[in-house]
Amino acid sequence: MKKKIWFSIFSFLIFLISMSFPKPILNIYADQLTTAKAMCVIEKNTHRILYAKNQDTKLANASTTKIATFLTILKHCDNFDKIITIDNRAIGITGTSIYLKQGEKLSIKELLLGMMLVSGNDAATALALSISPSVEEFAILMTKEAQKCGAFNTTFKNPHGLDEDGHFTTAYDLALITAECYKYDIFKEIVTTKTAKISNVTGYRYIKIKNKLLNTLDGCVGVKTGFTNNAGRCLVSSAERDNMQVICVVLNCGPMFEESYSLLEKSFQEYDIVTLLTPYTYLRTIPVSNSNSLEVKLYTQKGFSYPLSEYDRQKIEIIAEIPNQISAPIEKEQQVGELKIYLDNNLLFCEKIYTMEEVKSNKVVDNFKRVISNW
Repeated sequence: MKKKIWFSIFSFLIFLISMSFPKPILNIYADQLTTAKAMCVIEKNTHRILYAKNQDTKLANASTTKIATFLTILKHCDNFDKIITIDNRAIGITGTSIYLKQGEKLSIKELLLGMMLVSGNDAATALALSISPSVEEFAILMTKEAQKCGAFNTTFKNPHGLDEDGHFTTAYDLALITAECYKYDIFKEIVTTKTAKISNVTGYRYIKIKNKLLNTLDGCVGVKTGFTNNAGRCLVSSAERDNMQVICVVLNCGPMFEESYSLLEKSFQEYDIVTLLTPYTYLRTIPVSNSNSLEVKLYTQKGFSYPLSEYDRQKIEIIAEIPNQISAPIEKEQQVGELKIYLDNNLLFCEKIYTMEEVKSNKVVDNFKRVISNW
């Protein structure tokens, strides 16, 4: 009986302790949010992790690979209306297809639509061959572009995501890659397109997007589904509301639409973008020695906003590191200190503190130097 009582007390204490920690780092807590093998939810601009589960585990990711293919095209193509002739190596690719025919002509944008809306593996291959001499070389380029985003636990072997040894990413890496894509207007345009028509040798192909969240989730702005036997059901989704955009990645997740919907809704319920420092903020004055001016005004130039929960707001600390007094002469916009913003003792942001105006010295030597300089 005593053992049962002690076990109950211990379990309750563990629960209280777990609730006192920031939620994103707790896989135990995340297990309550998703059945996915790996999951990561980030805010697009700051890349702050809002929720996570096995976010750095390397996994197959099926057709969500095509987001990285899109990124590589974005980085290496400056004309999306360019017409390309379909290479025979893009014909008959296994899996989902838009049924390209050798020698037919489509624009880069049409192929992007075919790749992202209906997940055409042939369209992804055709895009790869429009940039690189081979699929293998394009995959190397994809991996390099992913690493530039900070996706260091990612290696791609093909542009479409079909299972292949050595082809993997992580939930966190895939979120970073997606965030980078959103810097380009054409990416958002295409991943929010529900239906489209693209060229066919006999007229047009009519295609429809597979992402159900575009019709059910308020503010949904994409992005991509995926499935293979090895990867399971995968989904990268995103939504924006009230000046905040959230990206959600679930890998190997049966109810991927339902759980992604819940995770995105939870993000908007629990987090807001909070302005912690506005641009060009006046801070205070500090005393000045060796001058007829008794003090000088100080300010910061850059602003800073960050996604915060109600719990987080209690842990924010803003510290201005400035001297008690400075000596003239002082130049306008002279750096005199730093302003630092911490969340739970972790540095989030650092900005220089400047003087607002010039302050001249009243020392005879300094006045003499000034006269000589002007003369």
